[in-house]
Amino acid sequence: MTAVNATSALAEVAGARRGVSMRTTVGIIGAGPAGLLLARLLHNAGIDSVVLESRDRAYVEQRQRAGILEQGTVDVLRAAGAGERMDREGLRHDGIELRFARRRHRIDFPALTGGRSVTVYAQTEVCKDLIALQLQEGGPLLFGAEALAVEGAGTDRPRVRFRREGHGGQEGQEGQEGREGREEVLECSYVVGCDGFWGVARKAIPEKLVQVFERTYPFGWLGILADVPPSHDELVYARHDRGFALLSMRSPAVSRLYLQVPEGTDAGTWSDGKVWDELERRFETADGWRLRRGPVTAKSVTPMRSHVHEPMRYGRLFLAGDAAHIVPPTGAKGLNLAVGDVVTFARALAHLRETGSGELLDAYSGTCLRRVWQAERFSYEMTAMLHRAPGATPFEDRIQLARLERLASSRAAAQDLAEGYTGFALE
Repeated sequence: MTAVNATSALAEVAGARRGVSMRTTVGIIGAGPAGLLLARLLHNAGIDSVVLESRDRAYVEQRQRAGILEQGTVDVLRAAGAGERMDREGLRHDGIELRFARRRHRIDFPALTGGRSVTVYAQTEVCKDLIALQLQEGGPLLFGAEALAVEGAGTDRPRVRFRREGHGGQEGQEGQEGREGREEVLECSYVVGCDGFWGVARKAIPEKLVQVFERTYPFGWLGILADVPPSHDELVYARHDRGFALLSMRSPAVSRLYLQVPEGTDAGTWSDGKVWDELERRFETADGWRLRRGPVTAKSVTPMRSHVHEPMRYGRLFLAGDAAHIVPPTGAKGLNLAVGDVVTFARALAHLRETGSGELLDAYSGTCLRRVWQAERFSYEMTAMLHRAPGATPFEDRIQLARLERLASSRAAAQDLAEGYTGFALE
């Protein structure tokens, strides 16, 4: 953002406190990694923006989500100037281990992809880095600003109605309206909805124009965080007759582990000891590998589903991340898909400014969806290969094992998995 744009945007913020609409080029709803990265990319391109986030800063910086960054995501963060701490503290992984029939098989990413890898760096840390940059260098980032509706998406001047906590009422007369906030308006040239599945952005697209594709899986993931060093230096994906298990990590001292459980499971019904015992069963190998145990600090159940919303654009409203698509976590694609969306939008808007051509903006939905569907395919296939569905037959069990045997014996099959896991190229 130029100094003039920054001054103007901040003046609009001050004006908004007096009930005057704010104005910006791009209104961004949601300060998760997608919204924050988009603000950073636009700032670097000299395009002003305002970010609205319904939660407070502490919540955003502590919200536990994905932790696997594809090679392309790592490259984007570095190029945006947000990679310094990631490069210092993130854990580069050059492969994953598949376990089945008490056997271990490693997939070597660099050898199969021409040098690509992934990095373990939690979403919380990505958000902390981007928030610090935005507050130091970027445009307005408003926490506690709840987007209520996107209006005029089909016009050349869309607007976001929002309410900020603690704003409203007359100075010195902080009544009920003041505590709850008063409605304000953010006028934009473009709106990007990075506000997730339950946000307001996608609701602004007329239902008659929308096609939804989805699948709900009859199982979920029981996940734990534990204060214990990881039991393996790379992620372990285990297929077992009792169900899937995943060994992951957040740092050299914190492990993140998951168990497949029936849909609707209450995490509170699983004691810590029961979780560790079941993990040990599902990770068991013939070579005597041992699972490290430690204090469990968090426990929750994640439902599993696939969801795609088409189109991802309506007029001047663009959807990104979970607002447009959800993948089961098996393929580690959610955060990375969101990064691909906002990179595509930022490039397209910069292209419009530089050339006067809206060709890339017009192609936004189609460009993103090609990558989205490849990620949906990959995540679906990983899920189907590793999870045992309720009522699975012996035939289906043997098909799963045959798929895994193929990965362990065929370079071509292993290469396809490695290319999908490390990420599909941004167009």
